[in-house]
Amino acid sequence: MIRTPICDVVGIEKPVFQGGMAWIADASLASAVSNAGGLGVISAMNADAEWLRGQIRACRELTDRPFGVNIMLQSPFVDEVAQVVVDEHVPVVITGAGTPNKYMKSWVPAGIKVIPVVASVALARLVERAGAVAVVAEGGESGGHVGDLTTMTLVPQVVDAVDIPVVAAGGIADGRGVAAALMLGAVGVQVGTRFLVADECTVSEEYKERILKANDIATMVTGRRDDGAVRCLKTPFSRRYAKFEKEGASKEELAELGRGSLRKAAVDGNYEEGSFMAGQSAGLVTRRQPAADIVDDLLEGAEEVLREATRWVR
Repeated sequence: MIRTPICDVVGIEKPVFQGGMAWIADASLASAVSNAGGLGVISAMNADAEWLRGQIRACRELTDRPFGVNIMLQSPFVDEVAQVVVDEHVPVVITGAGTPNKYMKSWVPAGIKVIPVVASVALARLVERAGAVAVVAEGGESGGHVGDLTTMTLVPQVVDAVDIPVVAAGGIADGRGVAAALMLGAVGVQVGTRFLVADECTVSEEYKERILKANDIATMVTGRRDDGAVRCLKTPFSRRYAKFEKEGASKEELAELGRGSLRKAAVDGNYEEGSFMAGQSAGLVTRRQPAADIVDDLLEGAEEVLREATRWVR
């Protein structure tokens, strides 16, 4: 089985992180991935402190292995959830949608291992100086909020720029993607879209079915005009949003249109009004499995690819 330096950094057996997907990454999924030897992650999303505290404690009831909390730095509750992870002695915090330096001043002394998601070399360098133990370099192939660079171009540039471990994310859904990430210099992968169909994932049945039916051109990106780019499945909602955006709708109008859309997809399974965030790897996701089988399939597939890689060397 593949083992890399990131395993020792965060205390896991297998170099697979589960993505911190809002309204999806809860104690059920996180504990299943952690029990499988990877790093399960609870999403704090826009929830308040008590909701997150409940999820952390529920996760501890389900696993005695390391897990993480994903904190979206633009959340209105970010200050209080930043304190909760200290109070609850969460081992790993993964941050997104901003720069976490302000909170690292309390997280790092508390022994929390901070791993920011970055979409540029500049941000990777910045968080390394602030005390991050690793970074997740996430390419624009991923689902949800995305940057401009692809995983293929971003990961090696971040690897060259920092001295801490780099985890690759964006477009990775099978062993081939894991092997490619390792060859780019990453020491692990973060996977979101494939875990949407894990047995332990509590996302709506409609969401799971849409992922399983997706093909290579099933996703689109909206929000680039206002620097709020989001990748999701092509649905009536996403097409309507793109149309309004093209017609010049204001930020406020677009915000109102999108309000609650992810919850409508993830919780309600509302195909007409929901935002079904997913990466370009959705077309590679073809079957439901327990989270443990997904983790093992990713790594066993990578091993097979890596063993065969030398056949081209003369």
